[in-house]
Amino acid sequence: MSTVFSKIVKGDVTAFKVAEDENHLAFLDIFPIVEGHVLVVPKKEIDYIFDIKSEDYALLWSFAKKVAKGMHKVISCKRIGVSVVGLEVPHAHIHLIPINKVSDMNFNQPKLSFSNSEFKDIAKRIRLAI
Repeated sequence: MSTVFSKIVKGDVTAFKVAEDENHLAFLDIFPIVEGHVLVVPKKEIDYIFDIKSEDYALLWSFAKKVAKGMHKVISCKRIGVSVVGLEVPHAHIHLIPINKVSDMNFNQPKLSFSNSEFKDIAKRIRLAI
């Protein structure tokens, strides 16, 4: 079963990409809880993050770290928070969320809305900082 993330990886669905390598992709969450909310996914479709082979799991987190460091350079925040929920889309993914307080990680808060040009600008700033 092809997920929306697999379709993004294949280029069948448009996304605001911030980083990519041979095995991973990072892009802006289209329903962000804060500005700069990024999703990091393995290109290989795997539902549950703890089913990823150990070596690939380590590489995924290393890629996420690289993205988070770039995000922190250009998004005003105290930290880049990390969350792995995995219930929204059956494709392993890591949420990288700029935070100033714990409540910034609340997925029940109203989602933000940005125009395409705003998403493009946010993605470009992060991409250039990585």
